[in-house]
Amino acid sequence: MIALLRMEVGKVARLASTRAALAVLAIFPLLWAYAPGVFDVYGLFLVSGFQVPALSLLSSMEFLMPLLIAIVAAELVGVEVRTGTLPTILLRPVTRSSWLLAKMMVLLVVPFLGMAWFLAASLLTGIPYGFEGFVGGTGLGAGGLAGAGLLTPSAALAEVVRAYLLAALALVPIAMLSVLATVVTMNAASGALATLSVLIVMNLLVIFPGLEPYLLTRHLSAYADPVAGVGWMVALLALYAALFATVAMVLFERKDF
Repeated sequence: MIALLRMEVGKVARLASTRAALAVLAIFPLLWAYAPGVFDVYGLFLVSGFQVPALSLLSSMEFLMPLLIAIVAAELVGVEVRTGTLPTILLRPVTRSSWLLAKMMVLLVVPFLGMAWFLAASLLTGIPYGFEGFVGGTGLGAGGLAGAGLLTPSAALAEVVRAYLLAALALVPIAMLSVLATVVTMNAASGALATLSVLIVMNLLVIFPGLEPYLLTRHLSAYADPVAGVGWMVALLALYAALFATVAMVLFERKDF
């Protein structure tokens, strides 16, 4: 399993979608933090570099981040199918379940690494605004951008890191959903599109108030607007991820090549 994990880590690093995602996430904060129409759209002026990560998350978690994670996950699973090497790999002393499990274990970490990169890019973009204490909020805490008085640099950084961790956690089930969709279709492009289709349908289900707390898409904004406590969020996201991963494993075992 260790050897498989090393191979999958190397594959993720070499994927074209991974390189493209890293480039987009590096440029994205720069475009939004200094765009002339930010006030017209969001009604805010940035006064601290700690607020740039909030603007990055606010404008990316609804669509961009789920899209990037879905594409990377789908390509990692579908790369051997596309190149026609999957049957050869499975002829080796590697079981189907261990092959897919190694990919899913790597994909569990990918959202956190992607968010770490995104946070670093956002903080670097915010350097001209400074990282001193300021009156207001980061936009990722209980007080929003208005805050509750003077916010120290350590408290601001803690709010930002916590929000990015929660955002990364919310993306883990999306990675597993993309794995499941790719296993079903055995095509990376179809798997990514199917994942986005499911997320769009989930977004439409907000018209049923009783379902809203259980929708995966509702928790994409939990970094700033939690539906309930963090414990509830973690339990629900873990359930989604485990369900998608289990169904993907069962279906993959029954696939004919």
